[in-house]
Amino acid sequence: MNSVFEVQRTIREILLKVLDHHSLEQLNKIPQGFSNNLIWNIAHCVSSQQVLIYKLSGLPTMASDEFIAKYKKGTKPEGDVSQAEVDEIRTLLSTTLHQTQQDFANNIFVNYHEYTTSLGYTLKNIDGALDFNNYHEGIHTGIIMSIRKFV
Repeated sequence: MNSVFEVQRTIREILLKVLDHHSLEQLNKIPQGFSNNLIWNIAHCVSSQQVLIYKLSGLPTMASDEFIAKYKKGTKPEGDVSQAEVDEIRTLLSTTLHQTQQDFANNIFVNYHEYTTSLGYTLKNIDGALDFNNYHEGIHTGIIMSIRKFV
């Protein structure tokens, strides 16, 4: 399972670099033809990871319910994100990865509520959820790379 966490760490490092190399204005800009922005996509990765890994395992999340609701599937930016929110997202990118890896090593993911994704793939256990999460974060990283060209 180490490779799953290595992949996620690589993705999260890319997302942190996006935060480091873009201004608050750039992070919040929604380019023409897009329905969201850089910061929404980054926060959405954190929100989705918390749902796919923790909520579906019946465990408490590290991100607040408000955060998860703001960036869950089907949402879009409701206004500009503040620097304080960017800082929170930056922290969550690292802490959620570290805690998930630690929790996995400690075997806390005992139960899993089966869930069929919008792509029709059914997550049956934590291993499938971790794999799918990397796929999902990869998709959003690709979207982020596209948006970067226009901000």
